[in-house]
Amino acid sequence: MIEETSAGIVIFRKEDSKILFLLLHYPSGHWDFVKGKMENDETIHQTAVRETKEETGITDITFIENFEEWIEYNFQYQGELIHKKVAFFLAETRTKEVEISHEHQNYTWIDYNTAMEKTTFDNAKTVLTRAQMLLSKTL
Repeated sequence: MIEETSAGIVIFRKEDSKILFLLLHYPSGHWDFVKGKMENDETIHQTAVRETKEETGITDITFIENFEEWIEYNFQYQGELIHKKVAFFLAETRTKEVEISHEHQNYTWIDYNTAMEKTTFDNAKTVLTRAQMLLSKTL
């Protein structure tokens, strides 16, 4: 089994009094957060920042302290079983316009309840819920 580590960010922005979360539409059909594989000498924070820039064009992110959620899952790729661990951080941006990469089909900024309905995977819903709980206490 191949072991992989990735990092991503639950990105949000404020619009009036609402908090809107960024979801990306992947070619396989699911909706999820920004994330990608760690490269050689990167820290997980550096990976998250790089992937955010590559996948969305967003560079103005402010990390929210005390948020680091890990998920794990297995999947098949070209006949190999891969065990993936992903660290998610929480960060705010002021950027509204997203420049999605070739890795995605679309994006949306949506409120928590709509994001819970649209997010495909249960582990992403768990991360989103934890992000919402922290934001409701701190903002």
